[in-house]
This record gives sequence, structure tokens and C-alpha cells, in this order.
Amino acid sequence: MRIPFPVIGITAELLPFAVIAISMVIVTVFVLIKVLPRQKDPPLLTQLVLALSVLFGGSVLLLALLYVFLDPNGTTAWTWVLLSFNFMMMFPAGVWFIGLILFRDQRIDPTGGFWPAMLAIVATGSEALMGVLFAYGAVGGPTPTVPALATGLSSVWFFWSMAAVMAALLVWAPLGFVERWALVALAASSVLAPWVTAYPTVGGLSMSVLMGASFIALVRSLLRGGVAPEEGRLLVALAGAFLAMTLAGLAVVATAGSVPADLAFGTVMGVVMAVEVAYLIRRYYRGHMASPWVARSVDPADAVEGGPSAAVRTPAVRDGRPTELPVAGR
Repeated sequence: MRIPFPVIGITAELLPFAVIAISMVIVTVFVLIKVLPRQKDPPLLTQLVLALSVLFGGSVLLLALLYVFLDPNGTTAWTWVLLSFNFMMMFPAGVWFIGLILFRDQRIDPTGGFWPAMLAIVATGSEALMGVLFAYGAVGGPTPTVPALATGLSSVWFFWSMAAVMAALLVWAPLGFVERWALVALAASSVLAPWVTAYPTVGGLSMSVLMGASFIALVRSLLRGGVAPEEGRLLVALAGAFLAMTLAGLAVVATAGSVPADLAFGTVMGVVMAVEVAYLIRRYYRGHMASPWVARSVDPADAVEGGPSAAVRTPAVRDGRPTELPVAGR
């Protein structure tokens, strides 16, 4: 049986936009991974200011590209694209330079939720703009706003771009066994999400299988015991996320893919993915006692004296994060 494939919608006219979009996904992943700590110390405030400004500059570029499809005057539209390219190159550098003067070597508070939330919102918003951009591009000109938003927020370009970001964060994040596989299940739902709106029967069945398998595995973990309180709260949140996605998907099937249902489904998925990205980023600040899936190399500046890597030593722990207490025997 031939399994239908969701529409990607790349034409000869949209090929340059596709190259830019894919490049921006790579840039997003690169920026996030570079500023998220490998161990011990939270990142410098100036590093996160730079990362946020780069992601924001990418969103400005996507808005300029979107304007190409909204403005009948092509010359004016492409002028804005060139200006946004210039903005994307100069604005982050300028903000970073000002940050060096204002903040110097200050580090962020790893217990706070501001920076994880801001990075997640800007990254998710950028990928949502990408989906809307290709929704307008498929039409080839101006189109009603609500249908374009519904198509963009339920498209491959939004869901799979976010899946790429979440997959990269999951690979190197210091996570426990239960929380890692719970978050992998959520990330996998974003891979299957485009089928829900394009082919509701195939998409609904695939999502049901994923959710059923995830719940069976997680219930087995609960019955065996050994689930930390924080992981228990995560499992409750996971159940709520799956319930919201299920209800939104059923609305798509019941209404035969109406515009409001598609828009609601894309919005629910967007919120769930943004929350997962924020959770993963915060785990980089507070999850250093857990093991990453794939360990990243440690910068020489972060290495402990007397050893090749700070990962060789296990610092004392207080409230789930490394402290400045000396290691026994030193």
C-alpha cells in the first residue's frame, strides 16, 4: 500500500526560499548548541544576548521574504530583503558589542525561566514564519490571512523545522532516562503532525500508535518505580500535551480539515513544541548531573585543573546543580 506523503511545495520559484529556510534551521541549531553549556557553569549573559539577536534577525529576514508575496511591487519588496540581510549581519554584532560593555562576564541565573522561554519563543516564532512563508509561496501571491496562517502552522516547513531543533537539543541534553524518552515521543509527534492535516486518516492512526506506545512504556516505568518527582510532573505534563494534541487532531478529522480546525491544531502543536524547547534549554542549565545521549567535547577553558575534562570529576551537588564545594580528597 502506498503511503501518502505530505506536500512540501518546492517549485522552481520557491527553490531560493527553500535554500534560505533550510540554512536558517541550521543556523538556529548551531546558535543554540554553541551557547548552551557543556557542563557546570551557565552561559554568559552576552552569549545569550547574541543568540537571541541572531534568531530575531532571522525572523526579520523571513518577514522580508514574506513581503515579497504580499507586495505587488517586486523591486520594493526585494529591497526590504536586502536591507534585512544587512540587518541580520550587523544587528547581532552591535547588540553583542553593547552587551560586552554592559554585562561583561556576568552569567545568567540558572534557576530562572526567562532565557529558556525567550529563546524558545523566538525560535518557534521563526519556524512558524517559515511555514507561513511557504503557504503564501504556494499560492504565488496575496491570499486571505487566516487560511494562510492555518496552512503555514500545519505545514511540513513548520513541524519538521521544529523537529530538527528539538532533535538536536535532545541529542546533547543532560536528561534522565524517563524524561528523555518522554521528550523523544513529543518530538516524534511533530514529525507525524503534517499527516494529520494533509491525510487525517493516516495521520490520526500514526499519532494514535505513537501515543499508545509512549503511554505503555511510561506506565511500565511508573510501575517499576524509580521515577523521580520531577519526572513524575513531566509525565503529567506529557499526558496533558498528548490530550490537547488528540482533541485538536480529532477536530481536524471531524471538520474534514476546515481552516479553523487546522489553525487550532497548528497552534496547539506550536505551543507544545515551544514548551519542549524551553524545557530542554533549561535542562542544559540544571541537568548536569544526568548523562547526555551524546557527550560534547569540553572547551579547554571549562576543564578542571589536573584532568583532561571537567566531566572526569563529579562536583558536589546542592539542590540539583553543581556547587563550589571542593571535591573530596583535594
